[in-house]
Amino acid sequence: MTRRARRSFTKEFKEQIVQLHASGKPRAEIIKEYELTPSAFDK
Repeated sequence: MTRRARRSFTKEFKEQIVQLHASGKPRAEIIKEYELTPSAFDK
């Protein structure tokens, strides 16, 4: 298994993800759509 390069996210991107989740979009769907890891989503 190859390691992914570490990604950094802008404040705006993080706010967008929070808003999507707050509006009812499922966590698993957001993670898949934006190719996030579960730990990146939780942070």
